[in-house]
Amino acid sequence: MHSQSGPIGEFDLIERFFKTGTAINSTLSLGIGDDCALIKPLLGEEIAITSDMLVEGRHFFVGTDPESLGRKALAVNLSDLAAMGAKPLGFTLAIALPTVDTQWLESLSKGLFAVANQFSCPLIGGDTTAGPLTLSITAIGSVYFEKAIRRSGAKIGDDIWVSGTVGDARLALAALRQEIILPECDLQSIAHRMHQPTPRVELGMKLGGIASAALDISDGLLGDLKHILKQSQVDAEIYLDQLPKSATLQKQSLAIQNQFAASGGDDYELCFTAPSKQRDVILEISKSLNLPLTRIGHITAMQNDKSTIRIMGTNGNFIGDADATALLKSFDHFAQ
Repeated sequence: MHSQSGPIGEFDLIERFFKTGTAINSTLSLGIGDDCALIKPLLGEEIAITSDMLVEGRHFFVGTDPESLGRKALAVNLSDLAAMGAKPLGFTLAIALPTVDTQWLESLSKGLFAVANQFSCPLIGGDTTAGPLTLSITAIGSVYFEKAIRRSGAKIGDDIWVSGTVGDARLALAALRQEIILPECDLQSIAHRMHQPTPRVELGMKLGGIASAALDISDGLLGDLKHILKQSQVDAEIYLDQLPKSATLQKQSLAIQNQFAASGGDDYELCFTAPSKQRDVILEISKSLNLPLTRIGHITAMQNDKSTIRIMGTNGNFIGDADATALLKSFDHFAQ
């Protein structure tokens, strides 16, 4: 943000840009404007809560389009709700601003409320302050009692699935960093995967009672899968050539394809496990949502004290430790 359009106080800022914009859903008794919001979940439901922070220069480029930033800020939180099979109820927004740029805020709120309205998830509270540009969102959802899809439910013999395609967000980042030269048409075809990810809310809700474990892919497919394995005390085998990749990613070398698909991060697809008897049901869900769901491996018994992933290469052999280590590396928000 660079310009300031006249002095504006915190409460005026909230009133102008954030108090209205999303419809109230039936579970919200009291929305933004009081000391607290009030949510009234339906009988037999639990509340799911998740928080995520986006910091300029760490999670998004300086000068990122504010409308896209608004969309992504909420989408990544709704992706967490989706991973547990939860229905969005509302969200809070805490934002630190180096300056008050009304045009920038108008664009940010436009993107934010576009996603909020798409998923009937109203803004119900938050805070603003001066400081380095940071957006912190807490999203709240509901799920039927004891029906949340946890990371700890994977069982030996379960299939491992992933939604959509993986690796495009990392490819877009590589192009923007000029690590890889992409034709403009190719970059435009995948840029939305990095800047405006789609939370798989409908999929998550349909997987309740079907998936045994799930999470959303934020730091890399295989690195994130390790969280399921650790929580479930199991191992996994993954078929590298089954990782779903877009036509754009497939134009790259096989090494880049595999690296970005396996560990690229920022995909916000769902990775989930399910008993093999659910394959037909999952394929019907895929058809009903017009969303590819790909079986990429299976859960195996834990062999050592630490959960591991054995990666099967395109030649049918298991990949050696050195190559596997690179494919399994997750994004680290505190790495230099």
